[in-house]
Amino acid sequence: MQTPEAPEEASKFARVRDGFQRLWTPHRMAYIRGEKPTARPGPRAKATSPECPFCSAPGRSDEEGLIVHRGEHCYVVLNLFPYNPGHLLVCPYRHVPRYLDLTDEETLEFTALTKDAVRAIETASNPMGFNLGMNQGAVAGAGVEAHLHQHVVPRWGGDMNFLPIIAQTKALPSLLEDTRQEIVEAWPHTATPNR
Repeated sequence: MQTPEAPEEASKFARVRDGFQRLWTPHRMAYIRGEKPTARPGPRAKATSPECPFCSAPGRSDEEGLIVHRGEHCYVVLNLFPYNPGHLLVCPYRHVPRYLDLTDEETLEFTALTKDAVRAIETASNPMGFNLGMNQGAVAGAGVEAHLHQHVVPRWGGDMNFLPIIAQTKALPSLLEDTRQEIVEAWPHTATPNR
């Protein structure tokens, strides 16, 4: 049982520096808990699946939806739970689960936007390499398996540390809004036009 002095003693103890710095990332708790991302359709949404974050993002403003570029059949968006700053996703507007479900026109733009994403990230942040890939199906690691998306992840030497392994926390040195703006400014001028 606590005595009336206990809170005061605890308060004194809490002021003692322990030599550790704290990295507070409360927005990551949904990811750590394994919760599926949810999204509400925006005012301009043409969502084919209202619960799908990749269907609802195009209905929002570019800033609110974290959209970097809009094409005719596909768009590019920042990953809300990035592995590294600048982690982009190339998504078709249509709600399809597999690469093989894309039309020929969608496939051409999907590929062109992936190349443009790499160019923009190279200009914006000069990474040493990239991971490009699609996880198709839950067994392959797809977090949102019902809507196809291609990951474009910039990599730097030493970009991994112990935090993801022992603390399930990823330290990111840049805010999503700042990263988005840098990539928008670096997007190739010869890229697929916005529509």
